[in-house]
Amino acid sequence: MTDKTMRAVVQHEFGGPEVLRVERVPLPDPLPTEVRVRVTAAGINPVDWKTRAGSGMAGVLGAPPFVLGWDVSGVVEQLGFGVTTLAVGDEVFGMPWFPRQAGAYAEYVTAPARQFARKPAKATHEQAAGVPLAALTAWQALVDTAGVRAGQRVLVHAAAGGVGHFAVQFAKHLGAHVIGTASAARHEWLTGLGADELIDYRTARFEDTVGNVDVVLDLVGGETGLRSVPTLRPGGLLVAVPGGVSPELAAAAQEHEVRTTPFLVEPDGVSLMSIAALIDNGIVTTEIEDVFDLADAAAAHERGERGRTRGKLILRVEGA
Repeated sequence: MTDKTMRAVVQHEFGGPEVLRVERVPLPDPLPTEVRVRVTAAGINPVDWKTRAGSGMAGVLGAPPFVLGWDVSGVVEQLGFGVTTLAVGDEVFGMPWFPRQAGAYAEYVTAPARQFARKPAKATHEQAAGVPLAALTAWQALVDTAGVRAGQRVLVHAAAGGVGHFAVQFAKHLGAHVIGTASAARHEWLTGLGADELIDYRTARFEDTVGNVDVVLDLVGGETGLRSVPTLRPGGLLVAVPGGVSPELAAAAQEHEVRTTPFLVEPDGVSLMSIAALIDNGIVTTEIEDVFDLADAAAAHERGERGRTRGKLILRVEGA
């Protein structure tokens, strides 16, 4: 490879979607135990546009310039010294480096080999790019943190979103009775994914109809978490994904004798292997709302910030 640069979506200041611009930047070389992956598609997540605007992971990344994005699906192009788990030409997906910069909105990324897993054989790169951050959030929250098991009642807020639609499927796979909040237009689809009960948050207050819940996966935060506390059985657990556990939420939980925990997803190649197997076995599907070319990253962010997406938004990198 003679050209030592690549295309990437760079931002030089915090602000609206218009700060995202395609530029040429240096091509990264893998360090020992790392691989360089040629990115075919990159997933877009709410943390991306929050970070772009100066919140989200901006405190971790520091001041711009930087390249956003953590969801990657692509092909291993080069191995660093010591890599034994992957080979050149392997199709992989992953969520490298989170919450530090991964730079997925680019033609290439480098990261530790064990933060990737082989892409599900039955998923396209665009579908696979929509999996890592959202699916790992749902998996680590429900499996590793909450220990959901058969017969439990699980309430998933924002069930139709990127994390939510995976959470519904994982909870059902684990044998739980799955309750979700989503707009009425999404109910039929979510029922097909395994939801047992659905509540239209626009027309009903979920706390008036739901009770004796073992686990609440709160993907909304704020008032939704506070309103969820009374739905839990004594000793039940609320996993607070956005924003963590506020003093108000902690006090409400103590009053109702329930538990709360903050949560942040971590890179996890081993769990991605388990998720890939569920996808290849037809147990789990990933929903793609729309696909944008790399040069249209700003438009993709505008779409995401309007909310109400069904599943994930994706950037097409290779060939874009």
